Amino acid sequence: MTHTVLHIDASARLAGSTSRDLSAQIAKKMGTNIIRRDLKDGIPQIDETWVNANFTPADRRTTAQTAALELSDALIEEIKAADVIVIGVPIYNFGVPASLKAWVDQIARAGVTFRYTENGPQGLLDGKRAIIALASGGTAIGSDIDFASGYLRHIMGFIGITEVEIVAADQMMMNGEGALSKAAAQIDALAA
Repeated sequence: MTHTVLHIDASARLAGSTSRDLSAQIAKKMGTNIIRRDLKDGIPQIDETWVNANFTPADRRTTAQTAALELSDALIEEIKAADVIVIGVPIYNFGVPASLKAWVDQIARAGVTFRYTENGPQGLLDGKRAIIALASGGTAIGSDIDFASGYLRHIMGFIGITEVEIVAADQMMMNGEGALSKAAAQIDALAA
């Protein structure tokens, strides 16, 4: 089966990035049709114009409001087109890079990727799979100081992607070879 993969990288580093290396391995394993999104140069933060545009019905938006949502719409279309979302994430100061948080703010849109119901929010992008490649220098994935993996699982579920797998090369500064071996085994175990 050929999957369409949305491959996102959030590391500010190009050379020597463990999260980029892991995400590339995973994306290659998951499919041949790859949509690429690199956040190295950042994603614009949402602002008042964006928020007002988002809360204005599409048929009432001004030209400026429509323009304010163009990137958001494009990012959401990338997710919709993908069967598998692969995200390479370094842990910076116990959490995700600012560029990835900005990406989340652009794609988590009420009425587009989730909706509110009487039972709470419901994700609208179901039937997809997310694989998150996390790399850290000292943070143990799943520990009390890991504010990245739980956040990303939650965000994916919030927009409807409940099949979320983590490949971790954590605590690289303490045992780099061991962390890479563990991550390689996790990649090998992933079902394509």
